[in-house]
Amino acid sequence: MYAVLEAIIFVFHPVHFFFLFIGVAGGIVVGALPGLTGSVGIILLLPFLFYVEPAVALIMLSGMFCGAIYGGSISAILISTPGTPSAAATLLDGYPLSQKGEAGKAIGVATIASTTGGIISVLCLIFIAPQLARFAVRFGPVEYFALMVFGLTIIASVSGESLIKGLLSGFFGLFIATIGMDPVMGYPRFTFGFTNLLLGFPMVSVLIGLFAVSQIFIQLEGVGKPQKAFNQRIKNVLPNRSELKRIFRVIIPSSLLGTFLGIIPGTGGAIASFMAYNEARRFSKDPDSFGTGNIEGIAAPEAANNGTTGGAMVPLLSLGIPGDVVTAVMLGALMVIGIRPGPLLFEQNPQVMNALFVGLMMAQFLILGLGLLSVRVFPKILKVPVRILFPVILTLCFVGAFSLSNSVYDMMVAFIFGLIGYGLRKMGFAAAPIILGVILGPIAEQELGRALIMSHGDWSVLLQSPIAIFFYCISILSVSYSLKSGLRKRKKS
Repeated sequence: MYAVLEAIIFVFHPVHFFFLFIGVAGGIVVGALPGLTGSVGIILLLPFLFYVEPAVALIMLSGMFCGAIYGGSISAILISTPGTPSAAATLLDGYPLSQKGEAGKAIGVATIASTTGGIISVLCLIFIAPQLARFAVRFGPVEYFALMVFGLTIIASVSGESLIKGLLSGFFGLFIATIGMDPVMGYPRFTFGFTNLLLGFPMVSVLIGLFAVSQIFIQLEGVGKPQKAFNQRIKNVLPNRSELKRIFRVIIPSSLLGTFLGIIPGTGGAIASFMAYNEARRFSKDPDSFGTGNIEGIAAPEAANNGTTGGAMVPLLSLGIPGDVVTAVMLGALMVIGIRPGPLLFEQNPQVMNALFVGLMMAQFLILGLGLLSVRVFPKILKVPVRILFPVILTLCFVGAFSLSNSVYDMMVAFIFGLIGYGLRKMGFAAAPIILGVILGPIAEQELGRALIMSHGDWSVLLQSPIAIFFYCISILSVSYSLKSGLRKRKKS
């Protein structure tokens, strides 16, 4: 109890609360702007996180994560353009309701549903993650290697439309991870005489280039093209009592569904939101009204996609396995600021984890307050010209890369990987598998080396642990599921 009180006092410290507020508010803005996602927002925060203590940096990142997921619903409702992929289901009823002159009510329902889904998911995180971490403390090098193998199978789930291209992207990420000093033997690999490459590519610069810079390059292609004009009048934000009863019938089950799917690596908010929308329509008394502005069709996907935030943090914090693209970027961000997710995180940094739990809970209430109070400001945010917005963000990316070590080399790495990411995206290759390869590859290699050293080179040690065999089995199931899903999509197309 004393530890929880200490965490509450820490989060409500004026400076710490200000950083949390900035993270949530910035996340809402980033999520609301089409073309930008939570991963871009987290990357833009990275250079500033070096100047604050790890606990503050962690709650700021979490605030950005939650805020961005909610923010995607704003543009979906107002201009029929989801700011994030997880908000795609929200526009099915959100935009038709706004076309009826009730955009305020649509945003109000989305805000209430998002807050409730977030609160339920945080409660599940608080009770599930520590228990899972206590079990994972038994892990040795063999179990960690098997866990990293399972983590790398998520590449198949975040590969985008083509599984083959996703796998190639993953192998490219693994190759990037091999550049530098061998973690076991200590000799240089693929440095070609460049001393800057002895430590490998700076992870932050790689993240900035592949996600933020490449995304801005793609968005800059639209500069000069006519923008979609819209003019929404915001009124009647809060739903009445009968409407609240209606939406809470779908919010609670959708939140639990989203939390459960968030815990499963490779799913994410987009899958959860569409599943929740489909179930809400199936059990509705008036299913034919879905798609015409039904508030239940807004509440269900919003509760589910915000429910995935706490759910996705469960494997990320307790096992070090990202659940989707945004948590993959967050994993890199956490490692950059000196926090390595995993079972030992709860034992070695209990104060940090308690602060995170309190910060995540407060982030939900900040979303509720900011969402309802700023509802009339949202249309103005969406009117910012892209010819002004994206060059400013591009400049911030390079300034952020330079500020990490005051090195032009870091800027060059960010620019080069921005061009690489841009080219790969234009050819249909996803960036997320590359990041998974860059982050999880070195950990898998290091744990494999430790296991072989302890067993004097006996490779059979990798199959002697029941836990390791379990992870190998679910790795095979994960890949099989992704292959079947890919075949289904190919048959439908």
